[in-house]
Amino acid sequence: MIRRPGAVLALLTGLNLLNYLDRLVVSAVLPKVQEELGLSNFQGGLLATVFLVGYFLTSPIFGSLGDRLPRRGLIAAGVLVWSLATMGSGVAGGIGSLLLARALVGVGEASYATLAPTIIDDVTPTQRKGRALAVFYMATPVGAALGYLVGGFVESRWGWRNAFLVAGGPGVLLAATCLLIAEPERKLSTEKADVLRDVKKLARVDLYRRGVLGYCAYTAAIGAFSYWAPKFLYARYALPLATANFRFGIVTVVGGAVGTILGGRWADRGSNAAVPDANAADASGDPEAARAREREAERARVKKLLKICASGSALGAPLAAGAFLSPGPTAFFVLVFLAITVLFLNTSPINAVILQAVPTELRASAMALSIFSIHIFGDLWSPPLVGLLADHVPIELAMMTLPAAIAASAWLWWPRRAAPAT
Repeated sequence: MIRRPGAVLALLTGLNLLNYLDRLVVSAVLPKVQEELGLSNFQGGLLATVFLVGYFLTSPIFGSLGDRLPRRGLIAAGVLVWSLATMGSGVAGGIGSLLLARALVGVGEASYATLAPTIIDDVTPTQRKGRALAVFYMATPVGAALGYLVGGFVESRWGWRNAFLVAGGPGVLLAATCLLIAEPERKLSTEKADVLRDVKKLARVDLYRRGVLGYCAYTAAIGAFSYWAPKFLYARYALPLATANFRFGIVTVVGGAVGTILGGRWADRGSNAAVPDANAADASGDPEAARAREREAERARVKKLLKICASGSALGAPLAAGAFLSPGPTAFFVLVFLAITVLFLNTSPINAVILQAVPTELRASAMALSIFSIHIFGDLWSPPLVGLLADHVPIELAMMTLPAAIAASAWLWWPRRAAPAT
């Protein structure tokens, strides 16, 4: 059995890397898929949308199950399903079967993305939760970059279909290792599963609401950005597709990793500084007063995390706008590197907000509801919307909708006076 926190984190981070590789490999080969199957930009964007339909429709189900049942079996099943479906994308005979395969990738990844962070949060000491989540979510830029690199490399030599086969294979082999995780003891929800009831409880938590609303705008921008970036470079600057994937992959992995690590450290430092000591004994010895102090400390930590998120988006919006309007690829890559770095400052803090703003027994449901929300109101519609715009206006103008969404996330996350949580 895998018991050590470091080993659990290493396994789940490695699988999260494959998660994002399988998710983004379609972006790396999209122009070739469009050419062979005769797809418009709007239809190409729908490949992202059907993935997200599978993803967000099933995430509340996995969240509710994860609050009531052992999680390792659900995680293992998710890894196997998304990996097989990725390989199935490579043997799809037409647009219909390709859309079905991408939807099933979303179903498998919903189980993993919902439940894996809750196990990491369980096994990690309070003072290191930000760094642990930063390590886990560092797989986002690294896996995305590998999706571009692996997809571009394999496609240029053996075609786009083999890119999907290579991407999905490792997950099929590694899925069973999740069954070896020794889950820590935790408080399980004893109420009968009721997704609507859990959603109502979570919606009453003001800091959780703010976190998810800002995350929706942020995800709309990041989702369309990552999906269309190789095509943007291919169409705007006439870069060969393999070159575009390689350069954008390198920029993504370096900028994303640096930003994620810095964001995790900033989250730990900021949330532990100048916060009331929730563990200090209350002078009156009143248990209710002690619990009130603990809630006050938790809210103070969550507010500091939201401020980090707002700062990253406020810096990232103008940098992204400058990148899309750059006259040449060199300026684009410089500005995109800076934009990715500051935008990925948010990765660990916003997921910490989602986990720490809610009662312990609702964390899996909180993660599931956030996944559902950020996709149905975020990148479910943004890739096809950008594609539709790009069918009618220059692609650089279509991409300018994304800095506006990033700026909206900064406004939603920025500190303000709010009513106490209920």
